[in-house]
Amino acid sequence: MVTPQDFVELRSRSAFSFLEACSNPEDLVEAAVALGHSSLAMADRDGVSGAPRFHRAARSAGLRPLMGAEIVVADRLDSGASPLPPHRLLLLVESSEGWRRLCRLLTLAHSRRDKMLEARDPRARSRIRVDWKELEASAGHWSVLLRGDEHLRPALLDRARQVFGNRLSVDVSRLLDRRGERVARRAAAMATAHRVQVVATGDVRCATPQDRRLLDALICLRERKTLETAGRHLPLNGEGHLQSREEIVRRFADQPEWILATRAIAERCEFTLEELDYRFPEYPLRPGETQMSRLREFTRIGARERYGARPDPRVAKQLAHELRIIERLDLAGYFLIVEDIARYARDQKILCQGRGSAANSAVCYALGITAVDPIQMELLFERFLSEERGEWPDIDIDLPSGDQREKVIQYVFSKYGQSGSAMTANVITYRIKMAVREMGKVLGMDPEAIGRLSKLVGRLDFPVSHRLSASNRGRNKSQDEANAALEERLREARLDPSSPDVRHWMDLVGAVQGLPRHLGQHSGGVVIAAGRLDEVVPIEPASMANRRIVQWDKDDCADLGIIKIDLLGLGMLCALEETISLIKRHEGKQVDLAKLPVDDPKTYAMMRCADTIGVFQIESRAQMATLPRLKPKTFYDLVVEIAIIRPGPIVGKMVHPYINRRAGREPVVYPHESLRPILERTLGVPIFQEQLLRIAMSAAGFSGGEAEELRRAMGFKRSTERMIKIEERLRKGMRAQGFSKEAEDQIVLHITSFALYGFPESHSASFALIAYASAYLKQHHPAAFLVGLLRAQPMGFYSPATLIKDAQRHGVEVRPIDIIASNVQADLEAGSQTPPSGFGIGKTGEVDGGQCPPAVRIGFDSVGGLSRKTAERIVRERIREPFKDLGDLVRRVGPDRDELDALAELGVLTSLWGQESPHHSRRSTRRSALWQVAALERDRDSLFAGRALARPASSRGTIPSSGASPLPPMTEIEETLADYRLSGVTTGVHIMAHLRESLDRRGVLSAAKLRDKIG
Repeated sequence: MVTPQDFVELRSRSAFSFLEACSNPEDLVEAAVALGHSSLAMADRDGVSGAPRFHRAARSAGLRPLMGAEIVVADRLDSGASPLPPHRLLLLVESSEGWRRLCRLLTLAHSRRDKMLEARDPRARSRIRVDWKELEASAGHWSVLLRGDEHLRPALLDRARQVFGNRLSVDVSRLLDRRGERVARRAAAMATAHRVQVVATGDVRCATPQDRRLLDALICLRERKTLETAGRHLPLNGEGHLQSREEIVRRFADQPEWILATRAIAERCEFTLEELDYRFPEYPLRPGETQMSRLREFTRIGARERYGARPDPRVAKQLAHELRIIERLDLAGYFLIVEDIARYARDQKILCQGRGSAANSAVCYALGITAVDPIQMELLFERFLSEERGEWPDIDIDLPSGDQREKVIQYVFSKYGQSGSAMTANVITYRIKMAVREMGKVLGMDPEAIGRLSKLVGRLDFPVSHRLSASNRGRNKSQDEANAALEERLREARLDPSSPDVRHWMDLVGAVQGLPRHLGQHSGGVVIAAGRLDEVVPIEPASMANRRIVQWDKDDCADLGIIKIDLLGLGMLCALEETISLIKRHEGKQVDLAKLPVDDPKTYAMMRCADTIGVFQIESRAQMATLPRLKPKTFYDLVVEIAIIRPGPIVGKMVHPYINRRAGREPVVYPHESLRPILERTLGVPIFQEQLLRIAMSAAGFSGGEAEELRRAMGFKRSTERMIKIEERLRKGMRAQGFSKEAEDQIVLHITSFALYGFPESHSASFALIAYASAYLKQHHPAAFLVGLLRAQPMGFYSPATLIKDAQRHGVEVRPIDIIASNVQADLEAGSQTPPSGFGIGKTGEVDGGQCPPAVRIGFDSVGGLSRKTAERIVRERIREPFKDLGDLVRRVGPDRDELDALAELGVLTSLWGQESPHHSRRSTRRSALWQVAALERDRDSLFAGRALARPASSRGTIPSSGASPLPPMTEIEETLADYRLSGVTTGVHIMAHLRESLDRRGVLSAAKLRDKIG
């Protein structure tokens, strides 16, 4: 007698099948539990990206998860045999060996992906396939389902049975449509004739019946159709959702053996992700060494360099404490490998700076991984590593953006091999603007209306669960506010909120938000493994050349114990690296960031004046408004400044109390006397994430593990949802400790506010080092610092035009782009100005012995429309032999028409035009150059390349091909506007200088006069 308990759903897909299904793995688990399932298989197309989330949700819900994937198999055309048509196979993993084989097979299939083809056609991903010989080589340890649909053929069955034997089954579904029933009966009969087992499945593509509309919309996106034109691409009905076991048994009452077969397969599939065979690599050792003894040796050597031969007793005690915990957790190899990466960067003269909670570790400081001394800063080591949590530590390394960072990443890749290393993925999800556009296309909405609305909803609070319908009105205050805000945006976009089409559109927008859209590449997370990483998780090529990614994101990797090392690109490190090199080459000074004066008075005075354009982290308008009030005098003041202007402290109302207490306008008080040791350094105001964790442990009795859960909640994609669940536990703990209601509310406000963005003290300290270094170089080497910033663009808050004007106000001589002087990028050259005086603190750099400071020359990369190849060719040809005239330039470089016109209009060709023209004058140069280059033959392959062609006759006669231009010279404001239009920068006066006289007549004060008047 067959019972509902005998059925296990073996065919379900999640939204990680990308446009083929529409439910998150968690939704499938929730629906399965609600319907009484005890086991569930999930197998997505071409990958296992959703497997960790499915595993985690199933484990929490008490559901047994079955893992697998779907893959397309087909004979190659050159195989010699009659090729079988492509067909999908569902591979369910039975054992750890089966998982390893599946991961290798998926890696192989993805390695042949054509990234260029995918860029043109996202549907190309569906063309990923393996051939039967490759599949046969990997077969074993899988239960395999062959779909009993209209594509099933006897030859296909025979080939599959040869490969998989008794592990092969044909699955059929009864989805209440007559045509499907006929196809299923035919497939079952064919399978029986070929001695292949038949099993019943529900062919699940969504969790609940309500998801049908969203599924149809995603299929329309995949097929590039609207709902009106999709036709037979859509399912015939809405039966593709997860059914109860009772319903499936009822539908297959006449074939009980098909139901029993599902249970037999499920019992074979014993593998879970808890059995992953992942091992972190071991550091290579000398004979007789252990990982721990090598780490102790490196730490001892590094501590001697950092602290001297006789360090403070606190140092020895802290190092011993940390090494003891590292040994107990068997993490010595991890620290050695991270140290190896940092040492490689240093050996290659690449600036690197450990960031994150690594700054809490004295061992990391001794190893040179981070430059922050946690003992001096009094940072909490347990924020980085604790025995209770038993987790791998998180070490991030900041590197200069661009080639230098790539060099370090490729070093890791080469050391651990193609199959042993990759980047973590980043799951790109549907956000509101994208959802508005995509769902609007599906519904065939007016493109102009889609464009208007997508521009208006960028920051709209539109929860995933939101539905714009009467049934949800008044459900709660936040939902009503979301409805009201949405309706306002709809009216602004000239749409009727009450229209059924608009309601349908917004329903789909709300439903699709948060669903995975595709896999991207994480900004810097590198995963390495001892042995084959591609046997732990499939690896696929990234869109960037020489990059590859695993199919799991960083959170999934962390949950499954897979170690990630973040190698992050930081634009300011690139700028600092360039600046240091320029100072050495042009000023003859060697700058070591580790040995900068820690309390330089001019640097701190510059900060107090908010003279920080271009300075790392403290250049925003909010930071500039705070600096004169905070008045930083020490490094720790800078640490606080960087952390305090963040959404968390702002929403938690921590900024003004701290500033007032620092200025003595408000007494220092504590929510509770027991919190004094935690908050004393920040005047009773919690500013850092570590302080909030300590408060939770002290005030609410949280354990270290619970505090770690709180920390994760704070950083969970800026979401407050997890914080709400923790709030009640916080209040209960504080009530037990005897906290007043007022103190309780204040602490909860502080802690929950950090869900918006709480900054750790260790992060802030790491950033403060870079901020101080950038401020110091701006103060003492402003010309080199400007060039460093220009070479590192794009970065920071300010455009190159603003950076140049700021440098000029500080006495830096900035020279325009010139055909005989500029390089590809901005550079320094010998200056002609005497050191400026009278600027006061922070207004000029130091100049030894009255030496003339260097000048900045703008590079060719600022010329809009000028290709880098052309710029490099100009410099290369000029070095080989100076250009004689414009014709010589054209013959040897061959810029195209637009490039040459831009160079002429910007005045870049002034030097060459001035040499050859007796009619040259500074005022007429730009248009004169335009006139001359218009007559030149531009084709380098032409016999007449670079020669002037005859001018057409005008009404006044023939204009000679050389000589004075008949065009009127540019006015000063026309030259300035041309500079901004063609390069975005000008070395001349600011645009407002041309308007100043007119504004003065109208009584409009300049910023300087306004400041003097207020002062």
